[in-house]
Amino acid sequence: MILTLTLNPSLDRTIEVGSLTRGAVIRAGAAHLDPGGKGVNVSRALLANQVRSCAVIPYGGDEGRRLIGLLSAAGLDMITVPVAGSTRSNISLTESDGTVTKINEPGTALSPSELDTIADAVLGAAHSADWVVASGSLPPEVPADVYARLCRRFADAGINVAIDTSRPALLAALAAGPALVKPNREELAEATGIPIATLGDAIGAARKLCAMGARAVLASLGRDGAVLVEGGAEEQVWFGESFVAEPRSTVGAGDAMLAGFLAAGARGEEALAEALAWATAAVALPGSRMPHPRDINRDLVRLSPPDPNLPLRPGADSGASPI
Repeated sequence: MILTLTLNPSLDRTIEVGSLTRGAVIRAGAAHLDPGGKGVNVSRALLANQVRSCAVIPYGGDEGRRLIGLLSAAGLDMITVPVAGSTRSNISLTESDGTVTKINEPGTALSPSELDTIADAVLGAAHSADWVVASGSLPPEVPADVYARLCRRFADAGINVAIDTSRPALLAALAAGPALVKPNREELAEATGIPIATLGDAIGAARKLCAMGARAVLASLGRDGAVLVEGGAEEQVWFGESFVAEPRSTVGAGDAMLAGFLAAGARGEEALAEALAWATAAVALPGSRMPHPRDINRDLVRLSPPDPNLPLRPGADSGASPI
């Protein structure tokens, strides 16, 4: 079972437009409202593919109740924790070429007692979990080491922890020795101070994260695919890419990638290929929809020996085809 924690969930509204022009009146082609938050998306992707998961979700206000209602209607197994503040709403504007402009609210602050209640909920359910996924941004006023503290407690209990976050929260979590971290290209550069212009740069930065405490790094490179570095005495490095003929939205694609990786055993090239297949399927879907088995085409994935000289395209995290 895979347990996910989302401290800053959201309602995600995605609006599809032909092109985005500042100051203009633009007619939307379509609009979608989906539950959001990185851990929520991981659980949704696992649910869509019949992999057992449970999501721990703090919620508050009308938006929070609507979020929980949508997830309940979808049949998601979850542990809900009511909080005093209101759940945030996010807006994504998706253009026809796959470019996504996101407007994310900061979320609501969580009090120390609310954090304790959430932590107790996670720890109470973690005994039956193979993995705990702690992911997403932190709400205002939440300490940057919150994921690190949880990671140490899970690791002491022999539970694998995957971290998908950024900035100080990622750096703090690395010191706690997570089994896996999943940065994107921008987060990889930010955490290591290494500009990512080539595949070799990405591999070098991933190796640095392993040296900082992660046992493995799954780095998504947007249009240029993904790289997996498993650290330790017998280091392994794999690279893969895929192609999306008609990209619709990159919102949640990284979460689908992490879900596919964990569902496939979270090790080696087979897990990397599955991660890319799930992410590719997500990019071809509207809004933050998570792929079902019928959406996933593994034939689109290509694994190859990593060429450190391979240039990565500018703006590869924008999510245009291929991923």
